[in-house]
Amino acid sequence: MPNARRCFRRSLPLLCVLPVCVLLSCAWPGQAQLLGLGSKPAGPVQIPTLQPPVAGYVFPTRQTLTYAVDWRVFTAGMAVFHLEQQGDQLKVAATADTVGATTMLFPVVDRFQSGLDTRTGCSSGFSKQVQEGRRKVSSDLTFDYTAGKQTQVEKNLVKGTQKTQTASIPACVTDSLSAIFYAASQRLAIGQNVRFPLADSMRTVTVTMKVEAKEEIKTPAGTFQTLRVQPTAEEGVVKNRGNIWIWYTDDARHLPVQIRARLFWGTITFHLQSVEAK
Repeated sequence: MPNARRCFRRSLPLLCVLPVCVLLSCAWPGQAQLLGLGSKPAGPVQIPTLQPPVAGYVFPTRQTLTYAVDWRVFTAGMAVFHLEQQGDQLKVAATADTVGATTMLFPVVDRFQSGLDTRTGCSSGFSKQVQEGRRKVSSDLTFDYTAGKQTQVEKNLVKGTQKTQTASIPACVTDSLSAIFYAASQRLAIGQNVRFPLADSMRTVTVTMKVEAKEEIKTPAGTFQTLRVQPTAEEGVVKNRGNIWIWYTDDARHLPVQIRARLFWGTITFHLQSVEAK
């Protein structure tokens, strides 16, 4: 039980921004930590080409999505996504904060930012400022598509240390935050898959979004006709760690109204509370 509680505390902020590809390793006692995307596969992996948004898809000009994050029978946190177009860039910001008793057990105040090109879907970078208990870390991931390189600068704000890493990337990738909104720009049809490359923690992995079924979903923000989509990864820590689903509205918006992560220690569900044009 202590390990489950530790995994939940560490997982909450991460699940708030990436129900697609990056989870925490809870496999071994005392080793719940942010792993990026796990060990490298044994053989070569063919990375798909990132497809541009489908013709006619319209990203929101300005939008704020607020979710309650439930674990078992209580609300453990709130997640807020803010989207804003700036020219050809869609800027995405997210916050993840614990509430109530969870804050007393393990306070979390995390901030994440990314962006994507609305014409191509290519990410412009990803940054995060993490404050979880006594841990305070900032990280900036940038992409140089001309050089085919990603660079990550991570700072430990408690110890005053800094680490820089570089790795190769394909011609166009998405990132850990904008991926959920990039996927919304693709054609979603039952029985079909959407595959794209995602760069994170010095790795590029292939994400497959499986469109499984149509469902009616009721949230505090309303009742929606949705498409249930399951993101999976061919390698990395998502494999064999649990299941994740995203419910997108079955309309031109593809608004994510519910997200669920089912892990061995329990299930976390994100219920859309409100959609605001601000």
